[in-house]
Amino acid sequence: MRTGIRTALRRAEQVLLIRGARRNAWAAVCENRRLAGEREQAVRAFGHSA
Repeated sequence: MRTGIRTALRRAEQVLLIRGARRNAWAAVCENRRLAGEREQAVRAFGHSA
């Protein structure tokens, strides 16, 4: 395989991996916010933290 094609494929793979990592990180942020909201609701409902 030619070097130029090999380099282009490597760069394309890196871009896809970076985008996937960002998507996973954002999903983790959203999940943490959801869990924090559930904890706040539990504190309101039961009057103390668990």
